[in-house]
Parts: sequence; C-alpha cells; structure tokens
Amino acid sequence: MYWTLELASYLEDAPWPATKDELIDFATRTGAPLEVIENLDQLEDEGLPYETIEEIWPDYPSKDDFLYNEDEY
Repeated sequence: MYWTLELASYLEDAPWPATKDELIDFATRTGAPLEVIENLDQLEDEGLPYETIEEIWPDYPSKDDFLYNEDEY
C-alpha cells in the first residue's frame, strides 16, 4: 500500500468518520483511481470508523506543513 498526495486528495471530501466499506464506496462513486480503492481494500477492518485521513496515512500533510500564509492574501 502506498499513498501519494494526489491519491489521498480523492478522500479529502469523504464523509468522515467512515468505515473501510464506506470509504471504498465513496472512492468508487467519485471516480477515484484504482490505486485508491486498492489501498483502501488493504486497510485493516476492525469495524470501527476512521475519523480522519491521518488514521489511514499518518504522513498526510496538514495545512501547517505548507509555508503559505493565508493572512497575506
């Protein structure tokens, strides 16, 4: 399983919190690439919902990771 910023971006608008099956259904309905669906399929399914994308991909960059100051614009 591998994630890139592009692949993870397909899950930004997912209905969080969501179970593994809900995320796969969302990715399928929104036309996400096959790699996204394969990555989601490889997740451990304990029946509990994932609260955020960071639970799926801990290295997912947050807004703080970018050097963009919204107050300047």
